[in-house]
Amino acid sequence: INMKKFNLLMTIMLAFVMLANCGKAKESKMDEISSETLEVASDNPWMEVAVIPTKFGEKESKMDEKSSGAPESDGDNPRTEVAVISTKFGEIVLEFFDDLAPKHVESFKLHADNGYYNGTTFHRVRPGFMIQGGDPLSRSEDKSRHGTGGSAARYFGIGKESDPKTWDLPAEFSSRSHSRGILSMARSQNPDSGGSQFFICVADAFSLDGKYTVFGKVIEGMKVADQIVNAPRDRRDNPNDRIEMEVRLEKR
Repeated sequence: INMKKFNLLMTIMLAFVMLANCGKAKESKMDEISSETLEVASDNPWMEVAVIPTKFGEKESKMDEKSSGAPESDGDNPRTEVAVISTKFGEIVLEFFDDLAPKHVESFKLHADNGYYNGTTFHRVRPGFMIQGGDPLSRSEDKSRHGTGGSAARYFGIGKESDPKTWDLPAEFSSRSHSRGILSMARSQNPDSGGSQFFICVADAFSLDGKYTVFGKVIEGMKVADQIVNAPRDRRDNPNDRIEMEVRLEKR
């Protein structure tokens, strides 16, 4: 009888030891998994790790992307296309009013994109009023031709379709006032005669409202425009020294 009791006691003790060892092994494995998960997460600077207890008491790692730190895609934060006019005085940055004058905006952008404006000058500057440029003929040293050229960038229904030099823009007048910094299109007596020449108001010019097409405004660089308008000029308001421009489009 004593031997039977002894064997029973030994069996119970052996089972107890085995159960204890299994518990330690399971606990060690769970810690290893948690440690590996945290290490992987720490390799990603845009991730943070949140440790969440489950109903069984284990630890799970959940990685939440930081919306404030990760770069946003263009789809989430679409950038605006602007024009940058570079001169010897600095840069003028323009934003466009696509909703007010879509044809004028399209034509200007096409000209800017294909280099049409590069090397042209601000050929007319009038203090207290505006600066005007964008005439391809202003590349010439013959100042008598400055201000007499330019056309739309594509056919908009005005002019002879087979002759790009005759292409003009139809008027797109709006209620937007010609305040300081406004970008507008120059034209002749005919309202539907806008081409490539544009002007930037350096002062309010409300008398032009409803008579010229506003299609954008300056968002940076009005100090540059002020320097241009105050440059010494001849009796035709053409600067004595050439003020050439380079125009490019950018997404900002």
